[in-house]
Amino acid sequence: MARPSIVPIALTLDDRTGYTLWAPPWEEDGEEWQAFLGGSVDGTAVVHLFPTPAALAAFCRTSTDHDLADHPVWPVVAGLGPADVTPDDDHRYDLDGVYDVVAENPDRWAVDELAATFDITGRLAECCDTAPEDDDEDEDEDDEGTTFESLAELMAKPEVALLGLGLDAFTGRSGEDAWIRLGSAVDELWEDVLGELEDHLDWTGAGTAELSEYPSAEEAEADDEDLDDEVEDAADDEDDTAADDAVAAPVAAAPTSAISSGGRFSADPAAVAAAAGFWEGVGILPVEVVVPEGAGLTLRCYVEDTARFLGADGEVYLFGTPAELTAFVQGDEEHDLADIASWPEVEETTVSPLPVDQDRYDLVEVAEVLAEVADGAAGLVDHAVLVQAVEGVRDLAEYAGLARVEELLGAGTPLGQAVARAERDPRAALRAEDAARLTGPWDELVREVSTALVFRD
Repeated sequence: MARPSIVPIALTLDDRTGYTLWAPPWEEDGEEWQAFLGGSVDGTAVVHLFPTPAALAAFCRTSTDHDLADHPVWPVVAGLGPADVTPDDDHRYDLDGVYDVVAENPDRWAVDELAATFDITGRLAECCDTAPEDDDEDEDEDDEGTTFESLAELMAKPEVALLGLGLDAFTGRSGEDAWIRLGSAVDELWEDVLGELEDHLDWTGAGTAELSEYPSAEEAEADDEDLDDEVEDAADDEDDTAADDAVAAPVAAAPTSAISSGGRFSADPAAVAAAAGFWEGVGILPVEVVVPEGAGLTLRCYVEDTARFLGADGEVYLFGTPAELTAFVQGDEEHDLADIASWPEVEETTVSPLPVDQDRYDLVEVAEVLAEVADGAAGLVDHAVLVQAVEGVRDLAEYAGLARVEELLGAGTPLGQAVARAERDPRAALRAEDAARLTGPWDELVREVSTALVFRD
């Protein structure tokens, strides 16, 4: 689904996986709202979980007694099929796996996974925590009251806040110590956090399922792959297209990709993950850039914190496929990565240059999002949509010496102010008037960046 305001997610806890829906923050009548597919059971706020996407879709078609019934796009969601409410890899949260993640040495995958898991856990608590409303006698005490005391204690740890800074926060001696302290906090508190959360998870699918029907994480993944194959073989393309057009893309949270479509190049997630080990090891990463002229793959590394791309004379070389990029790498043309110490390993490798989501920069999709918000989709997208794309733009501009790009992103400009807001408060909704002010500058920025891109055969 492209840019939805209601996002399918999967939660794994106690070796069972449940499917539900999450509505990222949206604005309505001047107020910001956030919700999950759930309601109240005996006075307790709960989130409904279902054993399969099909069971979730069936519930959505027949029930309006839940917290998403008044959401602006619920009428569209109510008509979606199982494939449309199957979560993508970025919206699967293995709460059981947190212990295993902190037990290993930190890498970008571990840091991102923990940050995303803690983020969705915090959002669940925000929506389910009704403690402040239970007692109005002591306002000061109410401000601190919560039914998620262990979660609040965990989230208050400075090491949890460091997750938002990425892997760099956990490198070096001080970073290693911070990772160890994070692991200790998880060992101390996570079981209690899960206990607090479990009280608010409805594993009956709002009375439609038995606990024994819920699959393990491994079984759930296999079932979803089977569903994808079925949809590929025998989908009703017309119905799928109508549904996709009607619902907008997930506004990404936190450290996950801000452009959830993953650019214009498709690859098997398992292959991407397998290739990532090599590219991380050599310190030269595959990158995808999408501009109006097309989508292309290149390579990038950092030399003394300065971006350097596969190219020469300030021009970035882009290739249409991993095979074309590999063929160039194995050739003898001179370029700016040839003197990198690990380059000989890159020349000799048979590992395909497949970019991970964090290294895919779809500048066209940002333009489309801004246009849609300016045209009336306000409240369905937040400022986080800018973060990842701007990171890529700044790297390209730095390498190519594009002074105009830095001017457009200056602190006093509309784009600069919006990016600063995105970094400070990524969940802040993007208003129609904001998007209208950004459309022209963003288009100019993309034109400037495009002057440094050379598509190679």
